[in-house]
Amino acid sequence: MPSSVLVATLIADASKAPLSDARIDRAALALGGIERRRWLDEGAAADMVFTGDIDDRRAALEAHFAGEPVDVIVQPLSGREKKLVMADMDSTLIGQERVDELAALVGVGAHVAAITERAMRGEIDFEPALRERVALLKGLPLGVIDDVQESRIELNPGARTLARTMRARGARLVIVSGGFRQFTSAVAALIGADEDRANTLITADGNLTGEVAEPILGRDAKRAALLEVAAEMGLSLDQTLAVGDGANDLAMLSAVGLGVAYHAKPKVAEAAEARVDHADLTALLYAQGISRKAFVEG
Repeated sequence: MPSSVLVATLIADASKAPLSDARIDRAALALGGIERRRWLDEGAAADMVFTGDIDDRRAALEAHFAGEPVDVIVQPLSGREKKLVMADMDSTLIGQERVDELAALVGVGAHVAAITERAMRGEIDFEPALRERVALLKGLPLGVIDDVQESRIELNPGARTLARTMRARGARLVIVSGGFRQFTSAVAALIGADEDRANTLITADGNLTGEVAEPILGRDAKRAALLEVAAEMGLSLDQTLAVGDGANDLAMLSAVGLGVAYHAKPKVAEAAEARVDHADLTALLYAQGISRKAFVEG
């Protein structure tokens, strides 16, 4: 593979294990030298620019920082800032799996959470797993959705800043979730997302019927949504970024210019070209070369 101009973004929690000039110097030595570097947020995020084979350079940096709480994202320097972010929601933009939270209210939380975990790890197919979980919610009053939204759902750190900064730069953030529109619309409003796409829980007489509208938005549908939104915006896929944590995100993550596994299941972290294991969602802004001073804070 021919050499190309690459950028490695190093991201750390400055309150626990800050980056320093010395740490960056040691990383540069591990690469055999770099062309230049700059701070995106002193102590927290920095860029290093160099030339080489992307797979070799990524492996060298990951080995150098093994065991340290530093996220490393390596990508071509050209075109790194994106015009579209496609974001999963459960365990990505928010810290919970919403179907698990609903199931807890009807006494089947542990059972449903186990199914969710297997589906997100890619051990079982997403679509039948979703149908099975939703069936256990039959008879749940609609009012509990609002209750869960208000009392049990928390945004992950950086979610608002990510959405608002992208919008301020003329880009879009679209939520694409295997969960439910009854939740994604509320989260989209909270963070300032441009659009949300998800499944719909079927209701009757003020209660959940235990069914989900077909077709289910799963792995292939997430990728299809990405292609549709990018085409509507007149973008090439190189101008897009996707982020998610579960196996149903893999097709979407593999199709974009930069696919990021966020605090992801092992299978997803292994397959994605970039991963964030330690930092919050603002890591996606640093990865695009956007400095802290340019953030639109949430």
